[in-house]
Amino acid sequence: MVGDTIGDLIIRLKNAGAVGKGVVSVPYSKLRHSVADKLAEAGYVASVATHGKEVQTKTLEVTLSYENGAHKINGVKRISKPGRRLYTKVADIHPVKFGKGNMILSTPAGILTNDEAVEKKVGGEQLFIIW
Repeated sequence: MVGDTIGDLIIRLKNAGAVGKGVVSVPYSKLRHSVADKLAEAGYVASVATHGKEVQTKTLEVTLSYENGAHKINGVKRISKPGRRLYTKVADIHPVKFGKGNMILSTPAGILTNDEAVEKKVGGEQLFIIW
């Protein structure tokens, strides 16, 4: 059993891309599905699909995205962890890697990137940064 579901998801995506896999399958949860959808919108993964109907057997299949043979996810860093949650105000949200990366936040408006959070003027929990 994994205690940090978001950390597990992003590390699985990063490692699968490093070895050239096409699809990653992870256990389903609504939070993982929301985060994977946001990564698809940002262009880090190609598509997200769910398989199975029962809770115990439901999986989330993420198709990875490559550009010129290189994986689009160069690196990830988990910010908020189960033992230490970090929250930020909208005034403290800054660009990641000089605008080349994104911070994924859990806000009252849903899972958002740093640019969307600034646009909607909402802060929240910093989940991770990805570039």
